[in-house]
Amino acid sequence: MKGRRSVTGLPRAEGEAAQENRNPLGATTGRRSRVRSWPAAGSRRRTEAKERAELALLQQGVRNRRVFVTLLGVIIAVSAVVVLLGTVGMVAETRSRPLTPAEQNQYKQEEIARRWQAWPASGVFPEEVRYLGLDRAQQYARRVGIAPETECAKGVDASVAGVLQNHGCRTMLRATYIDQTASFVITVGVAVLKDEASRVSAAEELTQDDRVGVLPVAFPGTVSERFGPDQRQRTGWVGAGPYLVFSTAGYADGRTRAAIPPEEILHSELWPAAKSIGNQIAYFLADPPKVPPCTQGNVC
Repeated sequence: MKGRRSVTGLPRAEGEAAQENRNPLGATTGRRSRVRSWPAAGSRRRTEAKERAELALLQQGVRNRRVFVTLLGVIIAVSAVVVLLGTVGMVAETRSRPLTPAEQNQYKQEEIARRWQAWPASGVFPEEVRYLGLDRAQQYARRVGIAPETECAKGVDASVAGVLQNHGCRTMLRATYIDQTASFVITVGVAVLKDEASRVSAAEELTQDDRVGVLPVAFPGTVSERFGPDQRQRTGWVGAGPYLVFSTAGYADGRTRAAIPPEEILHSELWPAAKSIGNQIAYFLADPPKVPPCTQGNVC
């Protein structure tokens, strides 16, 4: 009997080689598996849950968009109504219409109150002022000069200054005139108060002493150069709008009040002339302006 041949070194059968040819994970590589792998049940549930979450998120986004669009529409609608109402109101407000009685009165007061600034100095103190002399003869006083604007307290006596300051006096304007015969010198002072109510209150507190009032203004080289506080023969005032118009008069020759004996009567034309000049200037300042009938002029 022959000895058994050794199989060492002979090629192995194809089946044996296939069985031993395995990958590192232990699965064979020689043939494909005929068993189909199915997804696990847990993986399917996770997929369905993910899809439901995505659908819910999408639906929430749709709802949010609808809310946003609705709010945006409301805001646009409200804004349009506001703009429309504002436009209608502006048109109604700016449209020319007749002035009410209250508006007409306010227009007059404001126009009068700004004249002391709006007018030139020669408008407040005209170069010539008409007055009535003896036998009511019409005469003209001539302006000698206009003093610089000053504080109220510096243009009047101390007792008058306190009253003016307490009622909000803004400034004092003064000018000096001489009568037609150049015998009398008259200084007119315009105290500018805040408004007509302040002027009325101040007038109620002013003293009736004819020795105090506006301080005279003398201009060197003119007939008024000797006119000072001691030369004042009489003083007075009149109210007009927001203005208190003071007047004081004396003789051009420099006579003082103390120099005239009590029994001697002042010249009959001196004080009437001074008072008339002050009244004329007050009338110019407070003369009611012509009020336009409509808010935008003469056409409503």
